[in-house]
Parts: sequence; C-alpha cells; structure tokens
Amino acid sequence: MTNPPTFAQRIIHWGRAHGRSDLPWQVNPAPYRVWVSEIMLQQTRVETVIGYFGRFMEAFPDVAALARADLDDVLALWSGLGYYARARNLHRAAEQIVAQHGGQVPGRLDDLVALPGIGRSTAGAIRSLGHGLPAAILDGNVKRVLARFHGLQGDLATSQNQRQLWEWSEQKIIDLKEVSAYTQHIMDLGAMLCTAQAPGCASCPLQNDCRAHRDAITHLVPAPKRRQKALPLRSTRMYLAIDQQQRILLEKRPGAGIWGGLWSLPESLDHDAAAARRWPILRHTFTHFQLDIDPVYLHVPRHETGVSEAAGRDWYTIDAALALGIPAPVRKLIQRLQSEIGSQHEPNRALPETG
Repeated sequence: MTNPPTFAQRIIHWGRAHGRSDLPWQVNPAPYRVWVSEIMLQQTRVETVIGYFGRFMEAFPDVAALARADLDDVLALWSGLGYYARARNLHRAAEQIVAQHGGQVPGRLDDLVALPGIGRSTAGAIRSLGHGLPAAILDGNVKRVLARFHGLQGDLATSQNQRQLWEWSEQKIIDLKEVSAYTQHIMDLGAMLCTAQAPGCASCPLQNDCRAHRDAITHLVPAPKRRQKALPLRSTRMYLAIDQQQRILLEKRPGAGIWGGLWSLPESLDHDAAAARRWPILRHTFTHFQLDIDPVYLHVPRHETGVSEAAGRDWYTIDAALALGIPAPVRKLIQRLQSEIGSQHEPNRALPETG
C-alpha cells in the first residue's frame, strides 16, 4: 500500500504546477542572487522588487563587485525601496564575505547569521534556495501556512508560538531531498493561496488536513491584529536652495537613523529667506510615524553659495541629484522642481510668498 503524500510532497507537487518559477532571482538561483532578493523582499512586495533587483544585479553582479562599490552608489540603486538599513547591511556583509569567506556566500547557518542584516529565516532561505542544503525558514507566508494547517491560534509573535512554528518548520524538512523546491513553493502557497484575506482553500493541496479550514477559522488564524493607533505626526522644513547655475544644495544624513547615509535637502539654512516661496505640505508615512514636510524654495545668489561650506553639504545639478541615493519624498520634491524649471525656467511664481 502506498503511503499518502507528506505535507512537503503535496506542496512540491502543487508548486510544480502552479507556483512561481520565472521571477528574476529564480532563473539563476545562485546564493548571491538569492541573498540579495531575500533582503529586498523583506517588507516589500514582489512587484516592486523585480525592477530594483535587475538594476542592482547589473551594477553589482557578484559579491566582490558589491564589496568594492561606494556605499553612495549602493544607496542610489536602493533609493525608493525604503528601509535603507537593509542596503547598508548588505554592503557591510559583502565586505565581510570577501574578507572572511573568499567572496563566496557561505552555506553554514552560523556563518550566515553572523553577517549584518541576516536573521535565522533569511539564512535558511539562502542555504536552501541558494545552496540546495536543508534549512528551515519562517517568513510571514510560511508562518501563516503552518499556523492554519496546525490550527495555531493567538498572537504568532509570542515566544511560545514562535518556538512552536520553528519546530514545525524544521519537522517538515526532515529527510526531505527536494528542500529547495519545498522552500520556494511553501512561500508561493502562502503568497498565492493561503493569503491573509480571502484564502483560496478550495484549491489548496493541504485542505483535507488543514485544521483552520476544517474548523472554519481561517479568518482567525493568524489572530487579527489589533487596530493600530493613529500614527504620531512629526514635521520638518526642507529647503530647496538653488544657485544661479540651477544647482540644488544637498546634505548627507548621518549613517544611523531615518534615511541614514542618504542625501537629502537641508532642514536648516543660515540664509536670509525673505525671497522664499512655500510649497504645499508633503506628508510621508513611515512605519511608526508620519512626517509633514514643509518645502521652501529659495534662490541663493552666486556670492552667497558659501552656505554649502558645512561638512557633508554640496551643490548638484538636478540630474546629478536625482542619480544619488535620496529618500522618496525628497525625490518627489526635486522632480517637481525639475519639471517647473523645465517648463518655466524658474519655480512656480503662483505660489504664495512668505516673509
């Protein structure tokens, strides 16, 4: 009598017929490509990552190229992707891989988690998808599949539930030969069928043994998040200072903190702003707060361009500024300025003047 297919076998069989197989990092799943894609995919949608991944691979095709790169160039290619600590850690990790592992992404879990920005689940993905070696993973999609299959209720973030989920994840790969296929397809299952809202249980290969489906509690697993409190609101003023050559003044932010290491607009300026013009407030949402940006345009006469003498400040043409690593809302402001300069040769005169 033939044994029924295991949990992993059912997922692999489903994945071969319905899973994703043409994503850029799947075409040549080398450890380096898997690593970069896993970092980019953290808290970011696949559709967003695809374009960034292609440009990043073109500029930095291997670990050595990334390690040699200037951090400014890395951040420039990351600009708009958000969570910039990921890019800084990626660059630092590449330098360590060159120094400690001969430029080859390691396959041992201990070596991987010792690198900046790589946690237990990311290390497991690199080991299984990139090296084809057994390793458990526990990203958001996998947590949801395992929790529903086993009927695990309550907050999945508690230490007790985290231990249980890791135990289940490791059990599923015991004696599993096709660990790479399983790892990819359980993530696919969570992303494509076992979704947070309106899961496609009727098409799921696990439905006959899924406790959440059996007990009609898929909407309760994982436990619904508590209603988020209103995000606190902060505000700042940013200056779009333009000289007579239509260059814009930028300053480099500190390495740590929000937008660490990126170029941005000055938030303070020792300059007579009597001729300044105000732009509408631009609101930008972070994970934990909202930021209202009060943009102020001012023209700096040639003889006063010494305002850039502060460390970390410099003048850039508009095109050069847009090629730097800059935060998304700053990019919007500079692009608006570029559009107005191109159409009127100066910022919008219809905007109200301020004293």
